[in-house]
Amino acid sequence: MAMRPVKEQLAIIRSGTVEVIPEDELERKLRRAVSENRPLRVKQGFDPTAPDIHLGHTVGLRKLKQFQDLGHQIVLIVGDYTGMVGDPSGRSSTRPQLTQADVLRNAETYQNQFFKILDRGKTEVRRNGEWFAKMSFVEIMHLASRVTVARILERDDFEKRYRGGDPVSIHELFYPLMQAYDSVAIKADIEIGGNEQKFNLLTGRQIQQDYGVEPQVILTLPILIGTDGQLRMSKSTGNYIGVDEPPDTIFGKTMSIPDDLIVSYFELVTDSTWERIDEVKQLLRSGANPRDLKLELSNTLVRMYHGADAARRARNDFVHQFSDRKAPEQIDKVKITTTEDEIPMYRIMVEAGTAKSFGEAKRKIEQGGVRVMPLGADDSEGDFSTFDQPQGPVSTAQPFVLNVGKRHYRRIEFEKR
Repeated sequence: MAMRPVKEQLAIIRSGTVEVIPEDELERKLRRAVSENRPLRVKQGFDPTAPDIHLGHTVGLRKLKQFQDLGHQIVLIVGDYTGMVGDPSGRSSTRPQLTQADVLRNAETYQNQFFKILDRGKTEVRRNGEWFAKMSFVEIMHLASRVTVARILERDDFEKRYRGGDPVSIHELFYPLMQAYDSVAIKADIEIGGNEQKFNLLTGRQIQQDYGVEPQVILTLPILIGTDGQLRMSKSTGNYIGVDEPPDTIFGKTMSIPDDLIVSYFELVTDSTWERIDEVKQLLRSGANPRDLKLELSNTLVRMYHGADAARRARNDFVHQFSDRKAPEQIDKVKITTTEDEIPMYRIMVEAGTAKSFGEAKRKIEQGGVRVMPLGADDSEGDFSTFDQPQGPVSTAQPFVLNVGKRHYRRIEFEKR
């Protein structure tokens, strides 16, 4: 199948990028690919330092999908070796080192989630342990000789830590070299990454030249700010939305983002058309209620990763819960077996998984974050009321709905021994 014209490909590839370096090389590579009908090899690496991918990862995956739809070969590098180092880009401290077993376990879930966006049959997946595990110490020294310490310390994150007296471990200095050598091993034509990855990506061009491989073009992409509105989305900071999280969790977390992130989320992580995104911008400028647009955004994201039916249920539950102040339609059931007539609420909360400890449960009660709604014998609902007694007992004679915080609901039932 013939590739699309170069001009058309360039317009699609440039959209949503921060930088293309160098642009003239990208055009030259595309012209050669079209004339020879030979796909370009487009690379991105992922270090499985946590079990799941989040919306921040999908910014790159969506760009890869554009290349895939244009007929190019996507190469995903699962960093089972770089993951044991941890990318220091943008970090103010050394990452905790993971074992290879941890990394490989996380890598399994990563690969399943990649293909929520990419076409599995058209994607080449490689582990960088394929080449790093075979390298001798002499080969490692040869790689290390390619870049000076002074060049590595040009990176803002290393320089700030070094000047601030914060430790920089030797193994961290190897990370840019390892990522760069990945490009040598797979002969990457193009590598994409977040804007904070620019140093690593440029190092890849240099290392490829040193090893006699045509240097890659690099594309840098915007960083997705997390749900806190301040830091880049990350599992380590807790401000993330996981693509494999339950529909109601994705919906609720998306509704919690600051209003000034609405447009960037539509642009970077949804499949909304550019026409619709322009309409969203205009609506916000004209004073539309941001909540209505966040409902659309939340619905879009749940539909993308869980389907239209799940999106509809999540929306209905959210509106039902927060607009009508009622419990969602689907609530997890918890059955507590006991010989007692009364149980302290803090014990129930821990058994129901709405608090990790008795102390945390008591604090949530004291802060007014716990509500209860009794259920009749016919399952008829009463009204929610705040439970505000940390030591207060709860009768085991009647089931009830427990609500802790914004999103945690449990139907509590008792079984007498």
